[in-house]
Amino acid sequence: MSESVTVAQALTRASGGLAPGSITIARLDARLLLAHALGVPPERMISLGAQPLSEAEQSVFRDLLRRRRAGEPTSRIIGRREFWSLDFEITPDVLDPRPDSETIVEAALAKLQGRAAPRIADLGAGSGCLLLALLAERKDATGVGVDISAAACRVAAGNARRLGLCGRAAFVCMDWNSAASAGGFDAVVSNPPYIADGVIDTLAPEVARHDPRGALSGGADGLDAYRRLAPAIAALLRPGGFGAVEIGAGQRPAVERIFAAQGLTFRKARRDLAGIDRCLVFTSESST
Repeated sequence: MSESVTVAQALTRASGGLAPGSITIARLDARLLLAHALGVPPERMISLGAQPLSEAEQSVFRDLLRRRRAGEPTSRIIGRREFWSLDFEITPDVLDPRPDSETIVEAALAKLQGRAAPRIADLGAGSGCLLLALLAERKDATGVGVDISAAACRVAAGNARRLGLCGRAAFVCMDWNSAASAGGFDAVVSNPPYIADGVIDTLAPEVARHDPRGALSGGADGLDAYRRLAPAIAALLRPGGFGAVEIGAGQRPAVERIFAAQGLTFRKARRDLAGIDRCLVFTSESST
């Protein structure tokens, strides 16, 4: 029979076991995993500190910890990720949203100031995190998310329902060229695949093994998606509209050239917490 262990004791032991290697937020990982094992919200863990765990609960928690120590991200294990203070479901079909991508939301919200009832398009929507974060902030906005993966569109639509945004958000399965015929958008946002194919397998296991390869692969030079994205954005924007796209480290000059060739003018770069240019904002030449 397993020894009696409380929630607080289990968290302390698990945090120590997760600390080595690349897992730098062990206490948070342990709390999220144990909350998942118990089927309770993470914020309840403090009040449950003295509660003993059953043998079945300990067994489930041990299995979750084993998966985390093997390099599986906590978000993949529990099937959820917080982004822009919102809770998103994720599956193996979509990219795991990361804080770096919040720079797109920040840039778009700043650029949308003063625009009434904006229409927003999200190309390569994945979980829907970019579009839904923007709609959560702008109650007068509507938007369409586009993804070539039908499974991803289902995940995004489910997130819209859970967040109470399905009345203002639609997700459609199509490629960017097909979507470009719509037009009339005030803003187009995108976090496209931008990792060079030869680099993907060198990334951290949490990324290389668990994010869908199609959401990472940017071709031989990492820029293939931008070559398709630039003309799509140019076609989708109404006069005065803008595009905000995520880029990889060191890609800014090349991406600027690709977008300039489509008549899009670079306006602003926004850096991530590491000081790396992470989001670029473009407008048409006639825009201000």
